[in-house]
Formats: sequence, C-alpha cells, structure tokens
Amino acid sequence: MSLLPLHLLGSPVLRRRSDEVKAVDDGVRRLVDDMFETMDASRGIGLAANQVGVARRVAVVDADGDRFEMIDPAILEADGQDTAEEGCLSIPEIYGDVTRPARIVLEALDRHGARYRKEATGLKARAIQHEIDHLDGILFFDHVSLIKRKLLLARWRRERKDEEGYIKEVRPAPARSE
Repeated sequence: MSLLPLHLLGSPVLRRRSDEVKAVDDGVRRLVDDMFETMDASRGIGLAANQVGVARRVAVVDADGDRFEMIDPAILEADGQDTAEEGCLSIPEIYGDVTRPARIVLEALDRHGARYRKEATGLKARAIQHEIDHLDGILFFDHVSLIKRKLLLARWRRERKDEEGYIKEVRPAPARSE
C-alpha cells in the first residue's frame, strides 16, 4: 500500500464526473487499499478516487464504526433533511453548513465485485453523499448559498496565497499516544 497525493481545489479532476468501473480487478483493489491508507493518514472519514487524481467511481468511507468501499455507488432512496458542518480533504480548513437527506439507501460494489445495499443515517449518510458528490464533480460548498461560497473561496485563496499547485503530499499519520 502507498500514500497517494491529494488533489486540492483548482485541480480539474475534482470537477470531472468520474468514469464507471468496468471490472473490479487487482488494480481497483490496490486503489481502494491506497485510498484507505491515504484517508487514514489525512485523518478523514471519506475519500473519493478523483481526490487522489483518479477519475473512476471509487470511494472509501469510515464513519460511525463502519468502514467500507463504494465502487460505482448509487443512492436508491433518500428522505428527511439534516444540516451539519462539512469539510473536505481537498479544501483543508474550510467548512460550511450543508443540508442533505437524513437517511439514504446506497447500492454499490465491494472490493470483490459483489453488489451490496446499505441503509445509512447520521454521519455515515452524510459521508456517503459527500463522496458520491465528489465522483460527480460536485464539492460540498456547491451546496451553500452563493454569498457563503464566495466568502469560503476568498478565504481559501487568502490562506493559499503563497502556495503553488493543486497537489498536496500526504505524510504518514503520527502514532497516537494512549
């Protein structure tokens, strides 16, 4: 397994709809493993393949005690409404309140190519929706008002004024002290 570089806001791959996965093979399984490792090192709860520069419909989630991959995911049902603060590994230190369905039913393939369904609420439902948005080229701040989005983008530019490029190398997470 290896850590993959994160693509940051401005990288064209983040705004592209990712391609369907034709077959779950060793390359896809390796990508899933690398994405889990990268997400863990970044202390995230979800990561989409385009966030690591791969425009394929693959994402990983670790929320509410459930750790899983989603290959070619689709939301079959969505109801209710929940508003909560979201952030994104591709837009570090920028947060905004996003309203999403409170309950969803997901259908996806696992690392072995087996189709599964999963009902989710709370943080897990939010993470799934956030990652599927990434696969469609949508970022969390696309769900906030135009004024709020402009404020978030201005802050992002201000905080990155001395930085170049759209790639961030990920370092191994420090060991946690118990």
